[in-house]
Amino acid sequence: MKAGPMRITLLGTGTSHGVPTIDCTITENATCPRGVCRRALSDPRHRRTRSSALVEANGCSLLLDTSQDFYQQMLANHVRRIDAVLYTHLHADHVFGLPDIRSYSHRQGQPVDVYGSGETLESLQRTFAYAFRQPPYRGAGIPALTPHRLEWATEIGGVPVTPLPVRHSGLQGCQGYRLGDVAYIPDAHVIPDETLARMQGLELLIINCLRLHPHPAHLCLEESLGYAQAVQPRRCLFTHMTHDIDYEEDSALLPAWAAFAYDGQMVELA
Repeated sequence: MKAGPMRITLLGTGTSHGVPTIDCTITENATCPRGVCRRALSDPRHRRTRSSALVEANGCSLLLDTSQDFYQQMLANHVRRIDAVLYTHLHADHVFGLPDIRSYSHRQGQPVDVYGSGETLESLQRTFAYAFRQPPYRGAGIPALTPHRLEWATEIGGVPVTPLPVRHSGLQGCQGYRLGDVAYIPDAHVIPDETLARMQGLELLIINCLRLHPHPAHLCLEESLGYAQAVQPRRCLFTHMTHDIDYEEDSALLPAWAAFAYDGQMVELA
C-alpha cells in the first residue's frame, strides 16, 4: 500500500458550525461552554474551519472534500493544484465549496476528476446540475468536472486508494478513504468490522472526534479512541471537532501516539 513520500495537510478540522461558532460570538450575552470560542479569536489552534484535507504524493494533489470554507482554505494553505477530489459524503459542510473548483479546472486547462460513492455522486449531480450537464459548458465561471464512482480499491495518480464505508446519519454511501498508509474518516458513528480490516498497518489515522460526550450521529472521544486502539496506527489525529474540545486541556486524556489536529497542520510521511 506504499505510495512513496506523502504530505498531508489538515485544511479544516471543525464541524458544520466551525469554531468559533456564530452562536458564541454574536449572540447577545452568549457564553461558550468551555470558553474555546473566545480563545479561538486569538489562538489559531482553537480556530476550526469545516473539515477537509489535502494529500500530496507522486506529484499528485488529492483533495478530500470541498468544505464550505474551501475558498479560505485554498488561500491560507497556498494550494496551487488539485488533480482530484475524493468526496466522503453528501452533507453541505463537505461539498458546498464545489463551485470554486472552477479556479483550478480553468487554470489547469482540464476537468478535475471527482470521486465518491454512488449516493454521493447522485447528490452532487442534482445539487450542482449546471456543473455536470452534458454536453458540458466550458467557461471560467463553471467548474469542469469528471465524475467517477469509487466504491472499490483503485489507484489515483499513483496513490493506492481504498474506500472505507462507515455508518453516519442514515447515509448509505458515506465513506472515508485509505490512501497508501493514511486513512481519513471525517464523519462516522459506526465503523464496521470489514472496514476496520482495511485499516490495518496504518502510519496515520485521521478520524472524527466530535466532542467528549456521546452523540447520536458522530463519534465521541471514547469511541474514536476505541477504534484507533483497534486499528493501532503509528499515529492518530482527531478532526471534525466542536467547541466542546479544548486541545490544551483535553490533550491530557490522550495517549502519546494521538493528538487533536488543528487547521493548517502538515504531516510528512516517508
